[in-house]
Amino acid sequence: MATFILKRDNLKLGIVLGLLGPALGLVVYYFIKFPSTEFSDFLDEFIHNNKLITGIGSLCLLANAVLFTIYINTQRDNTAKGIFLITLIYGVAILILKLFNG
Repeated sequence: MATFILKRDNLKLGIVLGLLGPALGLVVYYFIKFPSTEFSDFLDEFIHNNKLITGIGSLCLLANAVLFTIYINTQRDNTAKGIFLITLIYGVAILILKLFNG
C-alpha cells in the first residue's frame, strides 16, 4: 500500500498527505511528551502557549518537509505541490495563531 501511494502523482493526494503529516506529528508529540494529559487539555495548552505553538508547529511542519522531499526527489511534482500548498497554509495559520495569542 505504501509503495502504491509513493508512486502516485496527484495534487489531491498531496493535499491529503499535507494535511495528515502535521496532524500525525502533533499526535506523536502528544504521546511522547504529554502521555498523562488528556488530548483536549493538550490541544488547549498548545493553542494558548506561544512557546508550544512555535516548537510543536515547527516539528509538525517538519513532517511535511520530509514528505515534500520524498515526492520531489521521486519526480512526483503534482503531489509535492499539494504538500507544499498545505504546508504554506499551516505555516500562515501558525503565525496568525501566535499573533492573536499574544
